[in-house]
Amino acid sequence: MGEWSWPSEAQLNGIRQTVSEMAGRGIEDVRVVVSPYRICPLGAHIDHQGGTVSAMTINKGILLGFVPSGDTQVILRSGQFKGEARFRVDEVQCPRKNANDASKIEIDEESDWGSYARGALYALQSRQNSLVQGIIGYIIGPEGMDSSGLSSSAAVGVAYLMALETANNLAVSPEENIEYDRLIENEFWGLRNGILDQSAILLSSYGCLLCMNCKTKEHKLIHPPKLGENHETEWQKAYKILLAFSGLKHNLTVNPGYNRRVAECQEAAAVLLHASGDGAAEPLLSNVEPEAYQTHKHILEPNLAKRAEHYFSENMRVSKGFEAWASGRFEDFGTLISESGLSSIQNYECGSEPLIQLRQILLRAPGVFGARFSGAGFRGCCVALVDTDHAAEAATFVREEYNKVQPELASLLNPDTAVMICEAGDCARVI
Repeated sequence: MGEWSWPSEAQLNGIRQTVSEMAGRGIEDVRVVVSPYRICPLGAHIDHQGGTVSAMTINKGILLGFVPSGDTQVILRSGQFKGEARFRVDEVQCPRKNANDASKIEIDEESDWGSYARGALYALQSRQNSLVQGIIGYIIGPEGMDSSGLSSSAAVGVAYLMALETANNLAVSPEENIEYDRLIENEFWGLRNGILDQSAILLSSYGCLLCMNCKTKEHKLIHPPKLGENHETEWQKAYKILLAFSGLKHNLTVNPGYNRRVAECQEAAAVLLHASGDGAAEPLLSNVEPEAYQTHKHILEPNLAKRAEHYFSENMRVSKGFEAWASGRFEDFGTLISESGLSSIQNYECGSEPLIQLRQILLRAPGVFGARFSGAGFRGCCVALVDTDHAAEAATFVREEYNKVQPELASLLNPDTAVMICEAGDCARVI
């Protein structure tokens, strides 16, 4: 286990003090959930089809300080948003909308920021967990940082789940919490995403690359190579993670493009399965054998053909990526990240002009091994793997060049956090 650079003792003590004052309890009674953001270097947009994905957490994310409330009341405050969220754990929570109509929902984060806590309660209630203890809590994300594209919603959901479970003495495995957070996203909010985000947050280990088979739910950790006697220090010196933000903000549940592409993948799977004589199988591309895809891909309509090509080529990139990571070939790994990004643009057809420009700038930056969108590609940021010795220079280059091509969007960003140099993180935990 490496030394964690996040959260710092000062951050933890500040949250404990806030919750202590909210609840009228001692600082020593306050627990803190650490729920990190994730990146997905390889495996873009294939988790919902049962593909194999890679992921790792970073040393930035959500912190939720809490104490049991002593009754059924939940009282929450936020470091980012005004007001309080209040409800009771004995209130029955219902989904916010029909999952088939997710394009029409709009989450007003400013006024409705407590909804993910209600979603966590919904998920726990849906599996007949008995909750009798609420929480008094304070939740905060990184100051001045746009979390778009970093699975911030999953990080928030996991944080609320772990706080409610701890307060009610529920023994819940990481695998069970993956399912609970999926219920928040899929059923409570109606978003048709897979299990990549919550799997990364709950199963990652410091410095390792998570390999997750989203069809079988099997996972393993790919450890970095031992480069010397102090191998943890050595691989930390080999690379950093660069996050470059676009200034675009758009909730996934507002944008119909995400759910539409999931449906197109399923349509492609149905056509291929029918052509290969396996029409009774669930229409997921993971149920299509690669040989059947090669044999029948010519019958797919153009859009469906692109979605299928992205799925099967991305699965191959993931496999090659694990080999490169395990052997310490970070430049080769970066090349695969860039190829993944190109397929996301050309075959999955995601990403707006600002994000595409941002990715191109990253690829020109000194020391960058590879870059792609982070998240669904409709908002948020790009992620890059960069040589440690060139990380600061690359960050300055990207910040300056993006301001030239997108001055209005760049003006919306905090200059100090528009491009961030991050390190690998660890899994979600309660301190």
